[in-house]
Amino acid sequence: MSDFGTRLREARERRGIPLRQIADRTKISMPALEALERSDASKLPSGIFGRSFVRSYASEVGLDPDAALRDFLERFADEPRFAMVTRMSATPAEPAVRPAPRLAGIALKLLLVGLVAMGIILYTLFRQAADESTDPRPHSARRMTRRVAMAPVPKFFRLP
Repeated sequence: MSDFGTRLREARERRGIPLRQIADRTKISMPALEALERSDASKLPSGIFGRSFVRSYASEVGLDPDAALRDFLERFADEPRFAMVTRMSATPAEPAVRPAPRLAGIALKLLLVGLVAMGIILYTLFRQAADESTDPRPHSARRMTRRVAMAPVPKFFRLP
């Protein structure tokens, strides 16, 4: 059985793809790709980034990314940097519990709504009082009549 990096390099050479082209298409640095072909895990980033490098390289050279990742993880199983995170218990995940809303947040929202409502009420009352104070008609006439706009009187009907 050949080495992991050798299989990647042979797949790339079979397709006739230069390493620079893979680096340009995957945005993975040349030193990291060369380290993959040499099976040198010390030059690769740890965790999910190193695993994603393997998947990207494998898909570019026509290999199955999942199979290549399995081979990579088998080859570097003793390296904790590439270990897959597994669930510790076999029980299903507990549903996320939303924390109870904080009383201060609710009080602040109610205060804000109350201030806005009070502002609207005060604006309406003062506006109404200002309209009544500028109206020359007596109070009883203001309630019983509507304002009607009068058309201007033509000049020839005006008295001298």
